[in-house]
Amino acid sequence: MDKFYIITNTAKDKNLEITGEIEAYLKKRGKQCKVQPAERKQEGSFHYTDPDMIPEGTQCILVLGGDGTLLQAARDVVHREIPMLGMNLGTLGFLAEVDKNSIRSALDQLISDDYEIEDRMMLLGTVYRGDQMIGRDVALNDIVISREGSLRVVRFNNYVNNEYLNSYNADGIIIATPTGSTGYSLSCGGPIVSPNAAMTLMTPIAPHTLNTRSIIFPAEDVITVELGEGRRQDTEKGLASFDGDTVVPMVTGDRIVIQKASVSSRILKLNHLSFVEILRQKMGNN
Repeated sequence: MDKFYIITNTAKDKNLEITGEIEAYLKKRGKQCKVQPAERKQEGSFHYTDPDMIPEGTQCILVLGGDGTLLQAARDVVHREIPMLGMNLGTLGFLAEVDKNSIRSALDQLISDDYEIEDRMMLLGTVYRGDQMIGRDVALNDIVISREGSLRVVRFNNYVNNEYLNSYNADGIIIATPTGSTGYSLSCGGPIVSPNAAMTLMTPIAPHTLNTRSIIFPAEDVITVELGEGRRQDTEKGLASFDGDTVVPMVTGDRIVIQKASVSSRILKLNHLSFVEILRQKMGNN
């Protein structure tokens, strides 16, 4: 690899010290490198990173921050189809593979083309109010539909390929990708799935029935979640959250249609470890 682009979380790399070190290290070896801070934008077609600023011919995007920064970058630049490598400047993560102590060795691997690329499935979620679309976004980890405001149970009506499946009285529902199976879905009792698989997980959040479990669907299935009425036929307020970041407000009767996105994230992998070995290390089963 010869052409690099750095997306950096300025909250975790204040004064761009680590960013500057990486840029200097690459340029010293004759490589091209540009930098863009990841900053929340209030308006526009992107959230943090302007994909149009990435030069043509860029071969690798280095994302400095953590899993959250990588998720943000993935959603903004996915249509550029450039492989990304997460460099973790914070706590332990599943997505950001490289820590601060192994940055230089990771750069050496990239320069010598010693890496693999994994295509990760993404989700497209479209929120409707009647026939009107009121929001749309993609997610690499998950789309969460939950109540807004006070602690109370909300009814969620679920459909698969326009066929009624069931209704959950719960705090919310997580629709996750295999990549997102180790995130919020896992903490709510969902299964762990190999990240390079293609399937969709539905996991209820604090359901008010004892026999409710996660359900796994083929990637091609289209899942619709409708926000139901409250216990007293009240109008409920809810939220559709994309990768724990952007949010679309919902009310009773609104629905979100979730399907496999036509694009996928390209994640660089340096350690050449199998999913089983990585899982064993993460779970501490030595």
